[in-house]
Amino acid sequence: MSDVVLTKDAVRVERVVTSGTFNLDGGSWEVDNNVWLIGDDDSCVVIDAAHDAGPILKAVGDRKLTAVLCTHAHDDHIGAVGDVLDATKAPAYLHPADRMLWDKVYSVPPGHELADGDVVEVTGTQLSVLHTPGHSPGACSFYLPFLDAVFTGDTLFQGGPGATGRSFSDFPTIIESIRTKLATLPARTAVLTGHGDSTTVGDEAPHIDDWVTAHDNG
Repeated sequence: MSDVVLTKDAVRVERVVTSGTFNLDGGSWEVDNNVWLIGDDDSCVVIDAAHDAGPILKAVGDRKLTAVLCTHAHDDHIGAVGDVLDATKAPAYLHPADRMLWDKVYSVPPGHELADGDVVEVTGTQLSVLHTPGHSPGACSFYLPFLDAVFTGDTLFQGGPGATGRSFSDFPTIIESIRTKLATLPARTAVLTGHGDSTTVGDEAPHIDDWVTAHDNG
């Protein structure tokens, strides 16, 4: 089941929540993931095909899926990409700096590379690609100015940055990404995250220095 969280004219953003495990560095954790669909009645894109293709494909319905965009390649965010691509023949996009994570899950490359500053056409509007490393080297966020929204994956959450305590992650890098790429967006911008509740740039940006202090004192 998908929920419409934003809409303007014919364009809407829908959320599907899927559940499974995140596995890295020998650990395994049960997680719920937000899968985002952006489109209209005719076509859409998916951001982060996580865990289970069934509910994602149900939300796509009979629309043309034009792309699967990966915020990063942790296995909980890409686990359903293969099945979604098989069912729809849509291309997948990933920043090349996350290939080492992708290759833990799939034996074939994602097909298309993302780069900072790229623009992805979506149903008559545009998504801007923001390279926001830190949680992983190739982490990207997708900014949709038409609906005042940014899809941050695991880079920025309600209440703080994404985790940086595991392989391929770095706290100073994620803070720099948030300061320079996300906190500079308009304060009204909705932050649609990879897990949990949404927030806004205006609610999170004032607390960056607090997060740094808490990390340094931790």
